Amino acid sequence: MFVGGERAERTLVPEAGYELRPIAVEGLSRTNPLKAARGAVKAVGALGTARSILRDLRPDAVMGGGGYVAGPVGAAAVARRVPLVLTEADSHMGLTNRLLARFARRVCLAFPIDGRDGARYRVTGRPVPAPQTDRAAARARFDIGADETCVLVFGGSLGARSINRAAVEGLREAPFRVLHACGRRDYDELRAALGEPPPPHYILEPYISPFGDALAAADLAVARAGGSIFEVASHGLPAILVPYPHAAADHQNANARWMAEGGAAIVVGDAELTPERLAEEVGRLLADPGRLHAMANASERLARPDAARDIAHEVLEAAGG
Repeated sequence: MFVGGERAERTLVPEAGYELRPIAVEGLSRTNPLKAARGAVKAVGALGTARSILRDLRPDAVMGGGGYVAGPVGAAAVARRVPLVLTEADSHMGLTNRLLARFARRVCLAFPIDGRDGARYRVTGRPVPAPQTDRAAARARFDIGADETCVLVFGGSLGARSINRAAVEGLREAPFRVLHACGRRDYDELRAALGEPPPPHYILEPYISPFGDALAAADLAVARAGGSIFEVASHGLPAILVPYPHAAADHQNANARWMAEGGAAIVVGDAELTPERLAEEVGRLLADPGRLHAMANASERLARPDAARDIAHEVLEAAGG
């Protein structure tokens, strides 16, 4: 049973065949006092809803995903003495997890976090879909030849405007294939910028599903540094990472540094990203096959392919206990 709000889970959970119990809650704004007050009022009401849901379901364990929906549900689990397992997807503990961690049976971390060690914490990595292993089929989907070099550009469900614009301008004349998932928000603007007809080497899509095909088809990724870096690693891809500069506690920068320190990525600051800089960084890597190969191996070593299984094991252990 899933408990969720008004975001992607509204469609994703039912489509996967599970029941979703809705809860009205929102994040606490750190910049707008009125929004913060509204969020606090909603949180009180959400706690009552969460108590009612747990009273009805009588679960053997509760798993919290770290977002603001997990706050009221996790607190209700603690109040009812239901075993609680938490997951933290980023390199910085979010507010919900910081408040609930002391009550959890286990906190499963995507990354090692300073000060978060001991028996309560376990580094599991972040669960991601199983990697696409049929590279030939993935390339055939996008009509990319077996001997062609392909650079994948993406920035999340909405895209990333700075990456989108730098890629279209900087890679428009590139001598390799570009597969660019730009998000729906910027698609029309970028499509116009590519001209008519668009360059034959440049594949621009608002959205690619399943996304594993795009990762399997690529030789190098250009991306933000959110949780998707674990999907990049699961496919053994080297990466140029451009962290989102306004992420909470600058966690995307920490995520990118972890990838770079592991030898799998180079990091370019968002303010430093220009079309010329992007073209230069991509060209330098593609011109050095030895370095690219070493980065791909490093990326694969950072992957945590068993993350979902390991977290599930912790939840079942908590339920059995």
